[in-house]
Amino acid sequence: MKMNYFVVGTNDMEASKTFYNSLFEGAGFQSLSPSDRMTFWVGEGFTFATAIPFDTKPAANGNGPMVGFCVATKESVDKMHSLAVQLGGTCEGAPNQRGPKYSAYVRDLDHNKLCFSD
Repeated sequence: MKMNYFVVGTNDMEASKTFYNSLFEGAGFQSLSPSDRMTFWVGEGFTFATAIPFDTKPAANGNGPMVGFCVATKESVDKMHSLAVQLGGTCEGAPNQRGPKYSAYVRDLDHNKLCFSD
């Protein structure tokens, strides 16, 4: 079995698109917006999306759920963490060795938790 896709909620699609377009710049992903409420970033074996909730209630983040991105190198972890913070994200854990992985944590503009690891 393999992961199909991952979606996080947003309350401001334009801000979310700006954040993730900048964060994923250079990764070779195609950005698709099939509707006003959803945007996908798609690449080889990779599909990530942000969405305004279908039930029209405000998007809310959880305490515990997180999206993990394997970015291959320690340098890439440092770069992605720094870029996410520059784009308005919030540091949730500076880059550091944690067990077998070098990783860093941020929250996006809607407070969804992201992890970058090698």
